[in-house]
Amino acid sequence: RSVSGSDGNYSPPLGAIGENSHQILRCSAAEMFIFLNHPNHFYLCRMTEILAIDDFLKRLGDCKSLLLDVRSESEFKQGHIPGAVNLPLLNDEHRTIVGTIYKQKGKEAAVLSGFDLAGNKFGDFVRVALQLSPDKQVMLYCWRGGMRSNIMAWILNTAGFKVIVLKSGYKFFRRWTLNQFNQKKKIVIIGGRTGSGKTDVLKVLKEKGEQVIDLEGLANHKGSAFGAMGEKSQPRNEHFENLLAMEWSHVDETKILWLENESVTIGSVKLPNTTFEMMRTAPVVELSVSMTSRTERILEVYGKFPVEALCENTLKLKKRLGDLRTRHAVEALRNNNKTAWLEEILAYYDSAYDYGMAKRKQDAVFKVAWKDEESIEDVAEKILAVSFMTV
Repeated sequence: RSVSGSDGNYSPPLGAIGENSHQILRCSAAEMFIFLNHPNHFYLCRMTEILAIDDFLKRLGDCKSLLLDVRSESEFKQGHIPGAVNLPLLNDEHRTIVGTIYKQKGKEAAVLSGFDLAGNKFGDFVRVALQLSPDKQVMLYCWRGGMRSNIMAWILNTAGFKVIVLKSGYKFFRRWTLNQFNQKKKIVIIGGRTGSGKTDVLKVLKEKGEQVIDLEGLANHKGSAFGAMGEKSQPRNEHFENLLAMEWSHVDETKILWLENESVTIGSVKLPNTTFEMMRTAPVVELSVSMTSRTERILEVYGKFPVEALCENTLKLKKRLGDLRTRHAVEALRNNNKTAWLEEILAYYDSAYDYGMAKRKQDAVFKVAWKDEESIEDVAEKILAVSFMTV
């Protein structure tokens, strides 16, 4: 519990850390407010380290500590540092209550209300952290490295955790994220019409030690009107940027970065403008694949889905396909003729792809034929053989 010195100023109970640490967890909201607003309150947190964003991310990659996001669940869903676990100090409902009190009664009343709401959960916070990190090594952040981070760090310190806090919080991580997309990379695009096996080829290139970022994997979407089928729900656009930035930051700019040819949008998420511009001006290795192989590959992926689900997604293309082609495609599906359905669909997708490729500099397009009898490993080797011509 708090005590006062002879000058009336708050003096932290140094003996509370250790055998009497449980006493702090029972202090009142008013006492906690005084404690956390004391300029030396982090003196108590002897196992807390505060790191700027670059050092924080480096330490995160090196030590693999548990990473906690102590913001509310809606803030976390909007976007977070990849790999973080959400442990809200105040949930959405509590933040609404505290925000209302702040407007009506001011900061001090709002802070005290926050302590009242969160105080009875301190033990739960420790139990969750112990379950997730038995070795008591934790990294954490809030929106701007303020009171929420300080309080959670103090709670976990009191329970014996070593804590690393992100200076300036998620706000500075977002600044770091957006800055990553200004860093130029030696991009080479894998192109080809729908069903050419671009994603599969990228996987093989990665297995061979090449630098690859799977944009569709990060987006949980295959990039067409049917791309969400069989995938998890897509991340919010902000979090997609976070995921991409983390991958982008690990790329060696002296080596080729292989990316799949994509539109600026992949389902509901959008590529950063600078990234998309780099992709549009990058050289392309274009796969030339027979219609037979393309049809087999597409039907292998999408043929397993219910006819009504395919019909529903086909109707989303009505403005692009036109009434007649859309009607023929849907009729083919309902007659269980998926090959005929695919012919109608590919007429649109092939036309759109060719239009986009025509806008590229043709001397930066390198065609690689994928013969039906060739394996994907054969094609990957052919791609690597021409890669020196692209840079």
